[in-house]
Amino acid sequence: FQIFGASRYMHPMIDAQDNDNKHILRLIYSMLSGFIWLVAVNSCCLIGLSMTTAGAARTIAGFGCGVRRSVALSSSRTALFGLQRRSLFQQASRSSVCLGLTSGEPAPTTSDSNSTGVISSSSRYWNREESSTPRNYSQSSQAAMKEAKIICLSATGDNADSTLCSGENLPDGASILAIGESIDDFDLELLKEQKPNVLFVSHAKARKPLGTLLQELPSLEWVHSRSAGIDYITSPELSSSTVTVTNAKGQFSSTLAEYTMMACSYFAKDLPRLIRQKNEKSWRKYNVEELRGSTLGVVGYGDIGRACAKLAKVYGMRVVALRRNPKLSENDPYCDVAYGNDAESLNRIMSESDYILVSAPLTEETRGLVGPIAFSHTKQNAVFINLGRGPIVDENELIQTLKSGRLKGAALDVFATEPLPVDSELWDLDNVLISPHNMDQTKTFMHEATTFFLEENLPRFLHGEPLLNPVDKAAGY
Repeated sequence: FQIFGASRYMHPMIDAQDNDNKHILRLIYSMLSGFIWLVAVNSCCLIGLSMTTAGAARTIAGFGCGVRRSVALSSSRTALFGLQRRSLFQQASRSSVCLGLTSGEPAPTTSDSNSTGVISSSSRYWNREESSTPRNYSQSSQAAMKEAKIICLSATGDNADSTLCSGENLPDGASILAIGESIDDFDLELLKEQKPNVLFVSHAKARKPLGTLLQELPSLEWVHSRSAGIDYITSPELSSSTVTVTNAKGQFSSTLAEYTMMACSYFAKDLPRLIRQKNEKSWRKYNVEELRGSTLGVVGYGDIGRACAKLAKVYGMRVVALRRNPKLSENDPYCDVAYGNDAESLNRIMSESDYILVSAPLTEETRGLVGPIAFSHTKQNAVFINLGRGPIVDENELIQTLKSGRLKGAALDVFATEPLPVDSELWDLDNVLISPHNMDQTKTFMHEATTFFLEENLPRFLHGEPLLNPVDKAAGY
């Protein structure tokens, strides 16, 4: 109406002008009219899209329980279409959609999720710094699609599991069937009748009872580990089972990254010398080293390794990485070069890195990975940091390399035997920083890991959504 109303008054005004002005005004008026029509048509399209989406949502809401799975898929597609349209106006890119459980390493982009459960391929893995906060399904009208009958393989008196094992904060559709730390604590015959489908694991000695439970209870569908590493539960029974396995990946990476940079600075600034001079009340200046411009080599570029690389980049360090699939780091802003996980690549990283960080998980493939040959390629005066697992490193060879002076020092949070035996030579080496496997042990770290299961993955299971942090049972991570 604006256009037609304007034309009623504009045409006589234009015709009243001389020929030169008349042509110019007609051109301007035509361009203005075309622009207004373009805006009007686009607005109508958006209104029509909104009405169509709303109508589809009302139609979906009218279906019964028997078609809930189809509803979830339709809602996901509708949400994806809306997300794509919104991204056009925001000029923000989004990753492709992943609607199922797949194993592998995390993509190097930040995660993106929404309330419909549509998650991008980069957000299959949760991270406390980059992922959205858990959703509160207790305030949602969305009904659960299935039940979650849970067994807790948990140590007696483990306060970090109290919010789960008490059963007080469970979402609708979830229940605790049994809690125990050994196979004798479970009534297997009763559990066979109850048909549990979820197994939450937090007990450090869970491997044997878990294997038995998997054999005796074929109704189990999902096993969740409260820890990031699953080396304490791996077994032939687990790897050959049909259950989905998830873990607490992303819960502990930030504090371990802080420890890594502290360890680098410990040797770059020679903190042991500062402490000695303070005790001696000695004022003697000395040269220190910069982290800027040095190279951090990451052996095991998963969530923890990438978190360390992220902080290293802030310090101006170059980052090279060893990982199973180097292509996943092609567009990673925190990794300069990524190599495969073969022996030649490991030797290359050892030879070009000023700081060598081991953050790989413990598997049969990585056990003894850093041995005599790798240490023989170590760059002179490099610093060795291990926060992965102790058995990944040949500890005796590490000691000899430290004593020879080839390594400037080592910062170790994990060991082949824990607690570290009192007769270990590592205690007596001045160039070794030792911590008792506690550099991720914040006051609430295990409580947060339980909360992730309770408020994020468990609701996803109940509502038929993709679970976060899937683990490759065969690979062990």
